[in-house]
Amino acid sequence: MSRKSIIFLTIGVYVLFIFTVGLISRKRAKSITDFIVAGRNAGAWLSAFSYGTAYFSAVMFIGYSGATGWKYGLWGVLPGIGNAVLGSLLAWLVLAKRTRSVTKRLKIKSMPQLFEKCFGSKSMKNFCVAVIFIFLVPYSASVYKGLTSVCSVILDVPENVCMVIIALAAAVIVVLGGYAATLKADFVQGFVMLAGVILLIISVLRCEQVGGAAAGLEAISQKTEALSLTVFDHISLWATVLMTSFGTWGLPQMIHKYYGIRDDKEVKRGTIISTVFAFVVAGGGYFIGSLSRLFYSDLAELPGAGSGKTDYLIPNMLNTAGLSNVLIGVILVLLIAASVSTLSSITITASTTLSMDFIIPRFFKDKDKVWDARLTKIFCLLFVVVSYFIANSDTPILDMMSYSWGVISGSFLAPYLLSLYWKKLNRAGAWAGMLTGFFVALPPMICRLFSLPVTLGSFGRLMDLGPHFACLSAVLSLVMCVVVSKLVKSQQNGFAQVENASKTVSNETV
Repeated sequence: MSRKSIIFLTIGVYVLFIFTVGLISRKRAKSITDFIVAGRNAGAWLSAFSYGTAYFSAVMFIGYSGATGWKYGLWGVLPGIGNAVLGSLLAWLVLAKRTRSVTKRLKIKSMPQLFEKCFGSKSMKNFCVAVIFIFLVPYSASVYKGLTSVCSVILDVPENVCMVIIALAAAVIVVLGGYAATLKADFVQGFVMLAGVILLIISVLRCEQVGGAAAGLEAISQKTEALSLTVFDHISLWATVLMTSFGTWGLPQMIHKYYGIRDDKEVKRGTIISTVFAFVVAGGGYFIGSLSRLFYSDLAELPGAGSGKTDYLIPNMLNTAGLSNVLIGVILVLLIAASVSTLSSITITASTTLSMDFIIPRFFKDKDKVWDARLTKIFCLLFVVVSYFIANSDTPILDMMSYSWGVISGSFLAPYLLSLYWKKLNRAGAWAGMLTGFFVALPPMICRLFSLPVTLGSFGRLMDLGPHFACLSAVLSLVMCVVVSKLVKSQQNGFAQVENASKTVSNETV
């Protein structure tokens, strides 16, 4: 059987699996609550794998691992380690238990609802809806681009055709089954990702260009030393580490994974599972990217449309590493599974937020729950279509993701975290933190949109500094939350106080 036949057969089996899961879960997603939180009865394995598969997609495997590995050599593994320690372990320890408890008690199903109940502000809720729906689009688009670059190189299929296939797969799993379907699919896809990454690491280390683990590490260490990284390079590297790790703390599609966990016991187990998953998948993905200079000495060596672009480094590495046809098929399924999982999480979060927290309360509040779920599915389809068109732009994967994560996490991380633990955070402080984070994270995106040739000295072009501004926005947002809350005493305080006043609220699951 030819290489393409084996690959397409493998992908076909995966697509059939996705369609089956969607159909099976269809009857369990009749109301909007079923569609969003699936009864709040998810176990540790389902929740942890759903978190991990939403966290790591082709954006990481293709965009970030390739770009960081090429620029920083062996230092490029640091984001993977940071994602495991800071983005998974520490995030679950700090956020999971508290978020699960509060959202269940106060019957919260989205981040905009969280801020509305915390600070009694509908305008804050509407601001959150707008930021989430608009700025999750470039992140969704970056997932498309990450996967299509692989398919176009290995399968020689036009990128727009690849995007259509990916969009259809994500639409099927989301529209048919909602969150329940994504949990089931993510559970299986998580094992596919773990197995795929381990096989990929072994195969790449054994390929001719690397020559084994010991020889490969020695060679890439020498290549890394020859890069002569500057202080500004290391600052850029750590900006990427911090953004991709702490950035998840403020992303609604990641926080949403805590809502549906069954109980505190499952939270503890999920913390361990999520961390191990991240070490293998993220650590392995970035490690593979760090070996890119053993395959190429210049980006101009990349063939065709990928010449000069780091987005095409990993696809061409895989294409030239002499991997077996079956393994290539498994790797493609790994990347498709990771990407479809992330797309599903993003789509559900963005679309349900727009419909449930803005459209339905304003225009269709008298409709029944089944109708609400159907309307939400329509918005899911709309989000998939808009993301598809944005993905056809020429913006690099890394830039699109950093813009999205910077604005969203910069806006929400500080007020969300503080509202869970600090009683003195009030409405004015939360607003100050949100707006500060939002506007500080915007300049790189604006420069990219309008092609503004602004530079910041040795740091380089402003449009390339998405991770730097993402980190800065989170820090300044935290400072503003604290300072303004201490200066303004008359505003409604945050969740710690609201929760104390809500002890009589029923613990019945929404």
